[in-house]
Amino acid sequence: MNFHVRFHLLPVLVCCLTTVIAVIRVASADQPLERIRVSEDRTYFVRGAADERFVVWGVNYDHDADGRLLEEYWDVEWSTVVEDFSEIRSLGANCVRIHLQFGVFMDKPDQPNPQAIDQLKKLLRLAEQSGLYLDITGLACYHKQHIPAWYDALSEPDRWKSQAVFWRAVAKACQPSPAVFCYDLMNEPVLPGESPETDWLLGELGGKFFVQRIALDVGDRTREEIAESWVRQMTEAIRDQDTEHLVTVGVIPWVHVFGAGKPLFHSAQVGKPLDFIAVHFYPEKGEVSKAIEALRVYEQGKPLVVEEMFPLKCSQDELVEFIEKSSAFTDGWISFYWGQTAEQLRNTDPKNIAHALTASWLDCFEQHSQSRESQIP
Repeated sequence: MNFHVRFHLLPVLVCCLTTVIAVIRVASADQPLERIRVSEDRTYFVRGAADERFVVWGVNYDHDADGRLLEEYWDVEWSTVVEDFSEIRSLGANCVRIHLQFGVFMDKPDQPNPQAIDQLKKLLRLAEQSGLYLDITGLACYHKQHIPAWYDALSEPDRWKSQAVFWRAVAKACQPSPAVFCYDLMNEPVLPGESPETDWLLGELGGKFFVQRIALDVGDRTREEIAESWVRQMTEAIRDQDTEHLVTVGVIPWVHVFGAGKPLFHSAQVGKPLDFIAVHFYPEKGEVSKAIEALRVYEQGKPLVVEEMFPLKCSQDELVEFIEKSSAFTDGWISFYWGQTAEQLRNTDPKNIAHALTASWLDCFEQHSQSRESQIP
């Protein structure tokens, strides 16, 4: 599940990381970024003419310290975004996952918002200047006040068509930029059960809705057929404008949640158009081995990225153990950053335990980033 809003309230131990990732090469801000590709054998990421191996080490930049989404301040407080990207870069990250709200980017079912597209282009230029790649997650409906009434009134086929218009416009804007790591079709899409549903959104947490259905009624289709059709339609919309940048979809690992089953969106049938596998993992206390076993189910012959991670249900040491044990078959990990540095957190309220613990996590993230830079043979 997605627990962004509560992360800054969680206990985080001071960490000491040692041998987690074999290599995470962070481009210096004065060097041009090179497009990320999948290796010829389709099992890991590379970049540049020399096919230098690339491992993702990044943060979700999903909201600020006050819970505001990026589009709620990136036009009037652009300096804040610039400062945050500088801080993220200083932490040693090489990737930033952003979450684009559908309602901000679409004025009508078939009409993208030109101002939002221009602001996205501005963000791309900032990423290039900062030496940071972007994981661009789309179709978000996190704040209901941004969801147009016409959107929920659309039928499933028309909703998908409008989503495809969104992706076509975003891909057209992003295609020229080497700062794009990937397009993530939707954060944690799900399907209905046996009975029809009435609401497209679920998973409310702190006033935000991080989970979204792609259909309300299975009808006479299988769940695999629905997922396959949706993934294909969204991917084709992107490929209509951009044939190079990678495409994925970040999912809840139901195999981990239920302890059984198999991937749906990243199965061989459904995930064929996708370039790599992205899953969101929060290991349980005392169950690191179980989490590793579940993560291995998502080894499908493609690069594998843990697109969300945090010591939400386990200790920090256990999360480190999870990262270390998964490093043999995983190609990236993405944590979180909410717009406040360790120093700012400490100075804002020195007696605030949550701030102090989060500051310790950021210190640890930076120290670990510095200790990880070594070259894969």
